Amino acid sequence: MQKKKLRLVAAAAAALVMSMAAPGVMAQGSVPVQAAENGRLWFVELAGKPVADGNARSAVQAEKAAFRQAARAMGISYKERYSYDVLFNGFAVEVAPGQRAALARIAGVKAMYPVEVVQGPTPEQREQIRADLATALAMTGANVAQNSLGLTGAGIKVGVIDTGIDIDHPAFGGSGSNGTTPFPSPRVAYGYDFVGDAYNADPSSPAFNPVPTPDPNPDDCGGHGTHVAGIVGANGGGLTGVAPGVTFGAYRVFGCAGSTSSDIIVAALERAYADGMQIVNQSLGAARQWPQYPTAQATSRLVDKGVVMVASIGNNGPGGGSPDALFAAGAPGVGEKVIGVASYDNTSVTLSQFLISPDNTAIGFNAATGAPLPPTSGTGALARTGTATTANDACNAVAPAPGSLTGKIALIRRGTCSFYEKAFNAQAAGAIGVVLYNNAPGRINPTVAGTPAITIPVAAVSDTEGVLINNRLASGPVDLTWTNQVGSFPSPTGGLISGFSSFGLAADLSLKPNIGAPGGSIYSAYPLEAGGYATLSGTSMSAPHVAGGIALIKQARPEIPATKMMAHIQNTADPKNWSGNPGSGFLDFVHRQGAGMMDIVATVQSKALVEPSQIALGESEAGPKTVRITVKNDAAGAVTYDLSHVAALATGPNNTCGATCPASFNTTGTFLAPATVSLNAASITVPGKGSASFDVTIDANAALANRGIYGGYVTLTPQGGGETLRVPYAGLKGDYQSTPVLTPTTNGFPWLAKLQGTSLFNQPDGASYAMAGDDIPYFLLHFDHHVQKLEFTVVKAADGKPVHPVFSKTDVFEYLGRNSTPGGFFTFTWDGTRMHDNGKGTPDHRKVVPNGQYRIVIRALKPLGDEKNPAHWETWTSPTITVARP
Repeated sequence: MQKKKLRLVAAAAAALVMSMAAPGVMAQGSVPVQAAENGRLWFVELAGKPVADGNARSAVQAEKAAFRQAARAMGISYKERYSYDVLFNGFAVEVAPGQRAALARIAGVKAMYPVEVVQGPTPEQREQIRADLATALAMTGANVAQNSLGLTGAGIKVGVIDTGIDIDHPAFGGSGSNGTTPFPSPRVAYGYDFVGDAYNADPSSPAFNPVPTPDPNPDDCGGHGTHVAGIVGANGGGLTGVAPGVTFGAYRVFGCAGSTSSDIIVAALERAYADGMQIVNQSLGAARQWPQYPTAQATSRLVDKGVVMVASIGNNGPGGGSPDALFAAGAPGVGEKVIGVASYDNTSVTLSQFLISPDNTAIGFNAATGAPLPPTSGTGALARTGTATTANDACNAVAPAPGSLTGKIALIRRGTCSFYEKAFNAQAAGAIGVVLYNNAPGRINPTVAGTPAITIPVAAVSDTEGVLINNRLASGPVDLTWTNQVGSFPSPTGGLISGFSSFGLAADLSLKPNIGAPGGSIYSAYPLEAGGYATLSGTSMSAPHVAGGIALIKQARPEIPATKMMAHIQNTADPKNWSGNPGSGFLDFVHRQGAGMMDIVATVQSKALVEPSQIALGESEAGPKTVRITVKNDAAGAVTYDLSHVAALATGPNNTCGATCPASFNTTGTFLAPATVSLNAASITVPGKGSASFDVTIDANAALANRGIYGGYVTLTPQGGGETLRVPYAGLKGDYQSTPVLTPTTNGFPWLAKLQGTSLFNQPDGASYAMAGDDIPYFLLHFDHHVQKLEFTVVKAADGKPVHPVFSKTDVFEYLGRNSTPGGFFTFTWDGTRMHDNGKGTPDHRKVVPNGQYRIVIRALKPLGDEKNPAHWETWTSPTITVARP
């Protein structure tokens, strides 16, 4: 589930292991290895289509029976966790590293994918501020849809795959804290708990418990699902959501704390479909994934079955808790037919406040974690420790002198050092309090926890409020008066893309995200045991705004099929200005906001449909791309549209490791590099109840860096007034296959490695392996970008010839996500087989190579690469591997 962060987590073994971050090299060229348990879970996709794609259930089940029989005959040991028929044809299995490759070579296996750990919320992700849900509803027009159009979403079933829903909460018609509401209830009428309270799929957690204990009642003890459901459709307890009349299905895939795994999510999707959900919201995901990942596949298939699928795009934006750059969008949000949702910040927040002289101007603040709460009365003099341009205000290098702040409340600007360092230095100088202010647009929720402890109150304000206080102090004395009052304050970043919202595109250059909605600082329901209400931020919060909005649209326009819903809401969305400098007038990146802010009322009232509703231009290496756009008019009279276009900002490609590895990926700049766009007509007239088409030709700006991403909007403005319709477009400049994949990082990857204890040691001169237990070859690879296909071939060390070339079979992995950081790595192992079949199409994993010397040739096909073009592959040959079985 997505809140402050969304990430790919380790998945191990004879097969793929996805490591966490960018580990530093230890003594003698070693890196820490991840817990092996996390790499034992795999999706196995079989060759036949699932039931949702038209295959007979009997045929799907026969395929599974054949797989099981073949595995038994070959002596392969594995544990079947889930079997899927409808949305995905295959299994989720637990298999030991040394058996995974054998499992993959069973006849009828199409592909294997690591079962990802999907992070759940953590307690510190709750915010102290209270935001107003009503202001967030106004951003999409949900308030007008309710109050003026009379829409509530009544009769629409919305599934929420999350931590469950607090059925007792009055926001969902519950009986309150006495806990007597039965399930199913009138509002939460469907659902299932797939995991139980104690479940936690994260092997790095002390509470790791990967064994699900299902339960019929999907009650929530984690909080996230209740918050999401409240946004979708709260109706009671002083809270009104986007669609207060919907009926819920609650599909619980998280325990009370911790993480889940993606195989459980697929099981929940099949249950939601069986229960007849019309809309399903997934505020969760695995970052940096392909549209082919099983959760994305299964979610897209539901759209073809008539279910509108909404998913958060991820919280790996540069301002998030796990910052990342381009191509960070997660599955299932990257699914082809899934509505992947970006986040905008709420326009206002409710905060505690203090007053400043001379006119008692109210300033809203957040109390810093790790310090005493600010008092509710009393007055003190403010003092500056720097100016509004000081980069290292109150840091150790420029710490205020002892006694210089005695009896004063210090105003300190964010930057350079930790909040704790700033607060401690002020405290040491005699301050009785601290006011921290941001050095970038927006508010902050700082922590000043440390040793020795901070013993004075610390309040945090926005950049604009801090500059206001600074400027007053520059002109003379200013007093601060604490109060017990709260107030509603405009958010400096309100209506702009949230700092945590992930960048697209998807790995196949499809346009992601598709649309945006409010997700930054959203107030909603929370389990009664945890206070009943909370403010959270994330694309987890923006997705349910879209799901609820679609419920209103479906109530008003039931004729719109699930396969067309994305187009309708994209046509009428409103793109917003660049969050980095909104006053510049430049539109924010299409590959970060999609079509723009959802506009519910405009979609309900629109009589037009423009398709395609978005244009994925792909790579520009081949030159301009021409697309025919068709406008359908459902009104009785003809409508004439003026045709034009407007550019959005572009980004340079991601950075990579140089002399050192940066802690996170970043884009290499923001550019005004508008594409060349030509239209074959200046206007178009669409007859009543008819359609008309026009052509648009788009080419990348020659000045944009190779592999930069650009975008903009084709606009259709009705003559005589009315809603402007838009079609977003985005593409990659130049040659996509010039993207480096197997980059070395400062560690010098790829490695042949040996596992010793909890570390993997580089073996640049080759090594000997007993091929038993953990004494097998490990290969450490860094993927600077997604990989479409990864091949492993065993060759003889002496002459480089493939082992048994007549029946040579290469071990293949497909659709692999990139690393989360510029220095991270993935780990693979070889189980000592020949990687071949018997010449009759029947794999025989028992054909192990004899003792001797070998090398492994690893080839990585770049995304959208041509397998027949050698330039689209990167190749590495391992040092010599000596197989020395006892």
